[in-house]
Amino acid sequence: MSVFFRVNSCDFVDLCYVPDKIDPRINTNQTNKECVRRARTSIDQKRMRHLNSFLLCTFIVLAATGTRSQVRDVLPIDVLHYDINLEPDITQKTVRGTATIKFTSNVQGLNSVEFDCGDLLVDSVKQSGIPRDFVIADHHLKVTVPTLNRGQSSELAIAYHGAPKWGIRFFPDLSQVYTIFSTSQWTVCIDAPEDKATLSLTLTVPEKLTAIANGKLVSTTRVGNTQKSVWEQKAPIPTYIFGFSIGPFRTLSEARRGVEFQYLITSFSDQEARKIFRDTPDMLDFFESRAGVRYADKTYSQVLAAGGVEQEMSSFTAMNEAYGKKLLANEQELWLGAHEFAHQWWGNMITCRDWNHFWLNEGIATFMAAAYIEHRFGRDAYLTEIETYRSNYEKVRAAGKDKSLVFPDWLHPTREDRTLVYDKGAYVMHLLREEMGDRAFWNGLKIYTRRFFGKSVVTSDFKAAMEEANGKSLDRFFSKWVYLNGD
Repeated sequence: MSVFFRVNSCDFVDLCYVPDKIDPRINTNQTNKECVRRARTSIDQKRMRHLNSFLLCTFIVLAATGTRSQVRDVLPIDVLHYDINLEPDITQKTVRGTATIKFTSNVQGLNSVEFDCGDLLVDSVKQSGIPRDFVIADHHLKVTVPTLNRGQSSELAIAYHGAPKWGIRFFPDLSQVYTIFSTSQWTVCIDAPEDKATLSLTLTVPEKLTAIANGKLVSTTRVGNTQKSVWEQKAPIPTYIFGFSIGPFRTLSEARRGVEFQYLITSFSDQEARKIFRDTPDMLDFFESRAGVRYADKTYSQVLAAGGVEQEMSSFTAMNEAYGKKLLANEQELWLGAHEFAHQWWGNMITCRDWNHFWLNEGIATFMAAAYIEHRFGRDAYLTEIETYRSNYEKVRAAGKDKSLVFPDWLHPTREDRTLVYDKGAYVMHLLREEMGDRAFWNGLKIYTRRFFGKSVVTSDFKAAMEEANGKSLDRFFSKWVYLNGD
């Protein structure tokens, strides 16, 4: 996704940071705590601002997307592939595109399919070139199709346009645009984290601008004063990490063990950019060693863009320029970069089946950022991070608002709920590490990551993997700290 509450919980972060600070993702993350802070007071104030923005964004987005947050045993369809052709107009703050969606029916007698479409206006829907009837209600597009039985596949081509208020941020004066949560604000799709699909994304942009998107750039073609770039994401991913960034970026590159790192900047010198991102290759080594799984893509890009963006997407992350300035002033201010990179394993490739288990995305990524800080700056720096997590959680608990990390629903998350998902989740990971010991804990994380890489998970999946490494039950620990069933 990516969110939403440590001082810097960013993945969904910018969701809320739209021109007027309004976010979309059902789970939002705002700038996380910048590691080993020099001024805790200013950080806490910043976090409160992020939380307030986040809450406003969440409610608006839930209303604007009709996001599905309840658990369903089986989605009616399984989307296999999205072929999206999109032309964003930065000056007019509009989008126009087509989404060709290939799917398989999961049920018998399917005669209609439904997608999320935000506030987009749908121009037409065709199946094999034949127009199909459709209606839009409550931010959902419902299409009538000839009956499909379980296992049968079909494809719909949906043409649309709109002026999205959420999910995408335009900066006409800077010739920049980038996506944030949620994807259904800029293209028709299914906003459900468990429904993973491959993606082909074609972007048409002014010829002088640079685009970055998911997966591999396979072609670039000049068409008049525009250029079309085609991106292929071959590993299935949830739609909430579909995305792109476009702007007058300069690109610096370096390679580490078969992965090309790209750093996209506008206002920093090359020397400054290399200093800002100097730890990125080391993060790759660290996360791969702890995950026991190689990074899934051939490239990883980090973009320093306008506004307050802090958003992870598959194979790249968009972050705000303030992050770069902080790192230039203090090398320990890399929490955000580490948190977002961690999501390429925990969140993007191992994804919570539904938002009720969101802590498996955000709590683990938040903890792994602290773990990287320990690797980079030592045990004291790690414990400083953990103490921040603990303190934020204790404030929620003291207010009588502690909850199970497995939520009954994620339809109306509060500020405190977000603190639980991020800070309590990370703190519980630390406590689990203390409970199991380093060797068993890190082995358990490897078992979990290897077993479920590329899949959707629930908390019991994580528990089973950690118990396997522990060699004994963790019922009591999970009952107390995760499910909140007491001692």
